[in-house]
Amino acid sequence: MRSRHRVATKPTGGSAPRAWQRMLSGRRLDLLDPSPLDVEIEDIAHGLARVARWNGQTEGAHIFSVAQHTLLVEAVARSRSPGLDRRVRLAILLHDAPEYVIGDMISPFKAVIGDAYKAVEARLLAAIHVRFGLPVKRGEEVERLLKAADRGAAFLEATRLAGFSVGEARRFFGAPPSLSPSAERDFLTPWPAATAERRYLERFAALMRE
Repeated sequence: MRSRHRVATKPTGGSAPRAWQRMLSGRRLDLLDPSPLDVEIEDIAHGLARVARWNGQTEGAHIFSVAQHTLLVEAVARSRSPGLDRRVRLAILLHDAPEYVIGDMISPFKAVIGDAYKAVEARLLAAIHVRFGLPVKRGEEVERLLKAADRGAAFLEATRLAGFSVGEARRFFGAPPSLSPSAERDFLTPWPAATAERRYLERFAALMRE
């Protein structure tokens, strides 16, 4: 059950366009100046479980959500580097968290939009990191690990769900990661939104308990 939170009040008058998103928790998250106090993990999990990867162009009865993708990326990172620090694993789990507000844009469209999208994304991620006790910016080593795990996950998604040939996927994403067959079956079978939301929250809670 969702907890009830104090609703942040923001002026609504004037001619400036609305730049905040109202969340189901009652929070109002300002995209231009996001406050860590308006970030709730329940909102993140709910949103990411309903945002489709690959613009929805994937096989299966359900979308392949950003929530499921981030869980896959974290699993790939753990397979590459066993014994990762809890905070690194949490940062990886949250690496796409801004998309609960701004959605998941495919890489070609991000390139067209350019720096404006990246600036909003960076501000949101900084607020999310502060909210959950992480450094505002990821270190270089974490960035390298995250990028490798993200590309590995993208290879699996592309070839298993999005219609890419192995050759195409290798050109765009590099070599496939090493995951157990059971992990691949689990993480690459698109889940219903409620399942993706629950499993995201469970993983977050497990990392916060360590």
